[in-house]
Amino acid sequence: MTSRIIRWLMASGAILACLFVSVGAQAQAQTDDQVLLEVQALLVSPKAPDKTVAIERLAQANHSRALEIYSLLLDSRLYFNRTDDLLYIIDNVAEGLPALALLSQETSLIEKRRDYRRVAINNAQRTQIRRVMAQTGLSHERVDVRVGAVQQLMGDLDQDALALIREAYVSETHARVRDLMAVALAIHTLSSDDEAAQRDAISVLGGSLEPRARVALVSFAETTEQSRLKTLSEQALVGIDQQVRFYRGLETVFFGLSMGSVLVLAAIGLAITFGVMGVINMAHGELIMIGAYTTFVIQQLMPNHIGLSVLVAVPAAFIVSGLVGIAIERGVIRFLYGRPLETLLATFGVSLVLQQAVRSIFSPLNRTVQTPEWMSGMLQFNPVFSVTWNRLYIIFFCLMVFFLLLMILKRTALGLQVRAVSQNRAMARAMGVRSERVDMMTFGLGSGVAGIAGVALSQLTNVGPNLGQAYIIDSFMVVVFGGVGNIWGTLVAGMTLGVANKFMEPWAGAVLAKILVLVFIILFIQKRPRGLFPQRGRAAEG
Repeated sequence: MTSRIIRWLMASGAILACLFVSVGAQAQAQTDDQVLLEVQALLVSPKAPDKTVAIERLAQANHSRALEIYSLLLDSRLYFNRTDDLLYIIDNVAEGLPALALLSQETSLIEKRRDYRRVAINNAQRTQIRRVMAQTGLSHERVDVRVGAVQQLMGDLDQDALALIREAYVSETHARVRDLMAVALAIHTLSSDDEAAQRDAISVLGGSLEPRARVALVSFAETTEQSRLKTLSEQALVGIDQQVRFYRGLETVFFGLSMGSVLVLAAIGLAITFGVMGVINMAHGELIMIGAYTTFVIQQLMPNHIGLSVLVAVPAAFIVSGLVGIAIERGVIRFLYGRPLETLLATFGVSLVLQQAVRSIFSPLNRTVQTPEWMSGMLQFNPVFSVTWNRLYIIFFCLMVFFLLLMILKRTALGLQVRAVSQNRAMARAMGVRSERVDMMTFGLGSGVAGIAGVALSQLTNVGPNLGQAYIIDSFMVVVFGGVGNIWGTLVAGMTLGVANKFMEPWAGAVLAKILVLVFIILFIQKRPRGLFPQRGRAAEG
C-alpha cells in the first residue's frame, strides 16, 4: 500500500512539473511577444527618442531576437507599412517583391512602394546599437560571437567599452577571447603614464597578430619620447612582421598544394593512358569537363540535397566519363595505335565534337555548381592565417583518389596486367594478357579519374564548354615532368609545380609564372628526358 502511494505521489509530481514547465514556457512566449509589440510601436513612431527607448527595451528584456533586429536597423532593412503600422523585413523595396512581417513571419508581396517607409535611425542611435550589440555579444554562448563583440568594441575604445571588456574578462574562459580582450586592454594601456604598465602592454601586443595591435605599436613607436619604450615597441614590431611573413608563406604553400591537387587530379588519368598506351589524348580535358557537367546535372536532380549531391556526383562522374572514354577508345583510338600524329589529330577532333555537344545540350553559357554548406567558409588559425574548407577538402580528396588508384594498380588483376603491358607489351601478350582489353579498361579508368577531377574543379570555378582546355596543357606538363606512366611522379610533379607557381605569382604575375614553369620543365627534360621517376621495363629502355 505504501509503495503504491509513493508511486502515485511521484507520478503526480512529474505531471505537475510538466504543467509548470509548460505554463512557464507559455508565459515566457507571451512576454517575448509583448516586448516585440512594444518595440514595434516605438520604432514605427516618428519621434526619434521613441527609437532610443525601443533599443533600450530590447536590451533590458534580453530578447532572443534582439541581435537580429539591431542588425536589420544597421543594415537599413527594417521598414514599416503606413497602412497597418507593422514592421517588415525588406531587402529591396519594389512592387511585386516579398516583404516579411517581423512579428508574424508571414510573407506578402509589395503592392504599392509608397506604402513602405524605412525605419530611420540617427548616428547616436547607431552608436547605441553597436554598443548594446557588443554588450550582448560578450555574454553570448558562441565563441565567434564573443570574438566579434570584442573586435567591435576595439574599434572605439572609450571608457564604457573598456569597462565592458574588463567585466567580461574576469569570467571569460576561452583562450582566444581572453587574448583578444587582453590586446584591447593593452592598446588602452599604451596611452597611460605608467612605464611598467606600458612595457607589459608592449609585451602583450608583441605576441598578438591582431592588425589593431600592430597599428597601436606603430603609432606608439612614432610618438613616444622614451627611448627604452621606443626600442621595445620596435622589437615587438619586428617579431610581429616575422610571424606574419611565416604565416603568409604557409598560406602560399597551402594555395600551392590546392592548385597542385587540381593538377594531379587532372593529370593522373592522363598519366595512366599515356604511360600504358602511348596515346596523346587531346580530348582528356573534355573528359574533365564531362565530369563537371555531371556534377551540375546531379545537383539539378537533387536541389534540396546539395551536400549529398556532390558525394553522389563522384561515382556518377567516374561512370559517365569512363564510358565516354571507352567509346572514344573503341571508336577511334584502337584503329590508330602506333601512329601518334594521327592519334593526336583524331583526339583533337573528338574534343571539338564534345565541346559542341555540350554547347548544344547545356548552351554556351557557364553553369554554376553550388558549394555544399560543409565545404563553405574557412578554418581560421589566427588573424593572418586561414584556409578555405573547399580547397582543404580537395587536397584530401586528391590524396584519397591517388591512393585508391595506387591500390587498384598494385593489388588487382587489372593493375597487374596494366603494369605488364606498360613495361613490355609483346611479352605480356605472349603470356596471355589480352592487351586490347587492357587498353580499353585502362583508357576507361583514366577517363573516369578525369571525370572525378571535373567534380573537384566544379567546386572552384564555373562549369563551361571550355573548362577542360584550361588544364590539358598543364596536365601534359605534369605527366612529362613526373615521368610518363608513373603516378608517384605525377603526384610529386603536380604538387611541386603548384607550389612553385604560387610562390612566383606575387612577383612575376600569373602569366609570367606559367611561362617560367614551362621554361624550367623544358630545361629539366633536356637533362632528364624520362622525368623525375622514369618508367621501368624493357619497352621503356628501348
